Amino acid sequence: LHWLCSSCGFSPDQSSCNVLFQVLVDAGAGKLAKSLLDSPGFTPEPASLEGYIQCLSGAGMVEDAVDMLKRVVFCPSVATWNASLLGCLRARRTDLVWTLYEQMMESGVVASINVETVGYLIMAFCAEYKVLKGYELLKELLENGLCPDNVVFNELIRGFCKEGQYDRVSEILHIMIAKQCNPDVSTYQEIIYGLLKMKNSEGFQVFNDLKDRGYFPDRVMYTTVIKGLCEMQRLGEARKLWFEMIKKGFQPNEYTYNVMMHGYCKIGDLAEARKIFEDMRDRGYAETTVSYGTMISGLCLHGRTDEAQSLFEEMFQKGIVPDLITYNCLIKALCKEVKIVKARKLLNLLLAQGLELSVFSFSPLIKQLCIVGNTKGAITLWKDMHDRLLEPTASIFGIEWLLNMLSWKQKPQKQTFEYLINSLSQENRLDDILVVLDFMFRIGYILEKGTIYSLVSKFSRDNFHFPDLCLEKILERN
Repeated sequence: LHWLCSSCGFSPDQSSCNVLFQVLVDAGAGKLAKSLLDSPGFTPEPASLEGYIQCLSGAGMVEDAVDMLKRVVFCPSVATWNASLLGCLRARRTDLVWTLYEQMMESGVVASINVETVGYLIMAFCAEYKVLKGYELLKELLENGLCPDNVVFNELIRGFCKEGQYDRVSEILHIMIAKQCNPDVSTYQEIIYGLLKMKNSEGFQVFNDLKDRGYFPDRVMYTTVIKGLCEMQRLGEARKLWFEMIKKGFQPNEYTYNVMMHGYCKIGDLAEARKIFEDMRDRGYAETTVSYGTMISGLCLHGRTDEAQSLFEEMFQKGIVPDLITYNCLIKALCKEVKIVKARKLLNLLLAQGLELSVFSFSPLIKQLCIVGNTKGAITLWKDMHDRLLEPTASIFGIEWLLNMLSWKQKPQKQTFEYLINSLSQENRLDDILVVLDFMFRIGYILEKGTIYSLVSKFSRDNFHFPDLCLEKILERN
């Protein structure tokens, strides 16, 4: 603009600059309007400057807006302050929200602060995880006979849901209804999602209340509730909602199918899970890594490893690439059935695929090799895991220690075994206790009576089942 004016020998007057500035502001061209401010002797009119500040805020140029509010020589309207506060919230700059609020206090506009301003402050508190402070501001508003819009209520609800404070959530919902701020579907969605995520059955009640009030849930909300019910193992109610959703014209998508299939796998009803999987295939939904992975994980969980392997091979035939979770589930299941050769082949296949491995790819094999007495193989895998910079989990540190001691031809003290067993028992790591016991018995140590009673109680209480080492053998060796 400066280049054009200078090349033409034209110097715009104050009036012309004001008109052009206003046109640029109205068009939302904040950057061009900003360049015009550098024109010598040009001072925009207050109304144009306020529009400019609002334009900057709406375009996400919040730092420029805050800077301009510091420089103006007049007191901007509350609408301009509010536009800037909203812009800062959208830009996730709550630090600038509080800077602006301080400027408002100093500018003398305090008496004009309205419910919209306080609403933005409440939202800023929620964004900073200070939901209780936001709630206190809400109560002040209500005591003064003012009521914010649903967006503010939703932010408070979302914040309290994250904190698990559902008594507050219920209280806010009742306030909304009492103030005739009819909660919209998004409000109910937030409450239902939060409750069900915490496995709180009240989420299902709120969902039914929603329908009773005449709202029409969409497929997303139906899926959310179905998933929550499946997580709580209430498959009968989840199935009813499934058919209710279809009856209302919402066909299940791939995600909804996987939710139901996972739910049936979780309770061990693999026949129903398989039916859903086959139905997915008929509808073209099953040809994905997620769908196959869900079914394979379910089969592995309940000892149907052969069927899981069959599906795994089917994935390759169809060109569907398994993910790391699927590999890890199958490796763990094979190790549990002491099919070490197959598990090792699967790990080698995983390595060949070039996927980023995790500790859980190695740990089942390391443990099982220890149990069967293949210390050399376990040490080799352990070193391979370390070479890949994979940090072991807490449950496998004890095994690391044992492997190192054995490789160094050192004999651990009995007290060290006892300490390790007690630590693993407190963490409820029963599989690892068996590994440690096996090493301990091979060395020739026996357990103290107190430890024996503790382990018998622990294994019996948790209904723990294990193939090679049982309580009778523990007692027999001692």
